[in-house]
Amino acid sequence: MFQKPYPSVASLVTSNAPIPSVKAAGWVRTKRDAKDTAFLELNDGSCQGNLQVVIDKTSLPAAEAILASIATGASIEVSGELRASPAAGQKWELAASAVTLLGAADAETYPLQKKKHSLEFLREISHLRARTNTFGAVARVRNTLSFAIHEYFQNLGFYYVNTPIVTASDAEGAGQMFQVTTLDLDKVPRVKEGPGAGTVDYEKDFFGKKAHLTVSGQLNGETYATALGGIYTFGPTFRAENSNTTRHLAEFWMVEPEVSFLDINGNMDLAEDFLKFVFGRVLERNPEEMAFFNQWVEKGVVDTLKTVVQKPFARITYTEAVDVLVKSKQKFEFPVQWGIDLQSEHERYLTDVVYQGPVIVTGYPKEIKAFYMKLNDDGKTVRAMDVLVPRLGEIIGGSQREEDLAKLEKRITELGMHVDDYRWYLDLRRYGTVVHAGFGLGFERLVQYVTGMGNIRDVIPFPRTVGNAEF
Repeated sequence: MFQKPYPSVASLVTSNAPIPSVKAAGWVRTKRDAKDTAFLELNDGSCQGNLQVVIDKTSLPAAEAILASIATGASIEVSGELRASPAAGQKWELAASAVTLLGAADAETYPLQKKKHSLEFLREISHLRARTNTFGAVARVRNTLSFAIHEYFQNLGFYYVNTPIVTASDAEGAGQMFQVTTLDLDKVPRVKEGPGAGTVDYEKDFFGKKAHLTVSGQLNGETYATALGGIYTFGPTFRAENSNTTRHLAEFWMVEPEVSFLDINGNMDLAEDFLKFVFGRVLERNPEEMAFFNQWVEKGVVDTLKTVVQKPFARITYTEAVDVLVKSKQKFEFPVQWGIDLQSEHERYLTDVVYQGPVIVTGYPKEIKAFYMKLNDDGKTVRAMDVLVPRLGEIIGGSQREEDLAKLEKRITELGMHVDDYRWYLDLRRYGTVVHAGFGLGFERLVQYVTGMGNIRDVIPFPRTVGNAEF
């Protein structure tokens, strides 16, 4: 059976008893050198806190030479006794009997010294920033959220489905997609004759047609939802949106459950239960990290999450939301009127001021929502839902899907899209159609919300944005 070579620092700093003989390994965060004693702060990424290593230079052979070779960032192995620490704020310390340098770090060039670094600077060294307190905490919370998502849906009996990254369909109809091609861009083949003469001859491309990176796994997910009942996708998606805001990435991960025989009301129940579960898991499993974020990143973030977990979500229609916003007499940067897409400032006013908790808004105008959403009987609105949470606004968007073949074909045509491009998708309505629903959650938005980090580029290991594809 596999065992890690060393016990984790997390297991040592939380040990229930002293350990007379133990080995630990990790990276040196700081070194303090006194006359007869030296102190190293050791971290291996397993927890927020460090393990203090105490070196008695009078009893450790060649201590001065070893310490001279150890600087911040170096990796070391330490043998010794885990004993009670007299220092405040830590339960244990490791009294070293042997120290081995595994990998040196040049003190002159190592960029992570014992000082506060700006997040902008750390983005320039994304390959090293995970060693900092902030990004180590983000990584561990991201891991907990990822596992909790699988845990939640697996507990419900949903099936995890991997949908294509390369697609010939635009799930959102927005056109902001990255094109994928193997054509020689210096010698692009053209159609020589006929109606398309002079246009790019995609029959000579790898897939024989125009292809893109996907913006959503939803359409493909529906094919399995209408066969297996309940599924979820969790994978990378891409959007070629020329935006440099703190909320946008070109490459990001999406969570998209799809459930057959589920209407909009059941979809709202699912979204609320899902958020309560994953937030609860983080509060339960990452108390140290959440305390860190609460103190240093976003004060009140823990209480906000507890509010979402503990308080029932208010449910209102879009029309009711607009009415509340108009009657509030609040001055918004973007004026409110029926038919507009609600902005973040409107959503936050609803959650933070009016309802003082999470809100689900339903029944949006069809003009501002995607083609696949179920049309309401009024002919003006669709059975869409947006889940709004305090401090952020929208965190989940979803809908009951249109299961009526004729209505879906009409909607595709109205939007200037081509029915033939969605032939396989329409077959789901042609053969054994059922009521079904689902939603989408941007995973990085979720991590950003939980941690309170101000920029979405800081909650994904290697951000891809306009003009940036480093590392």
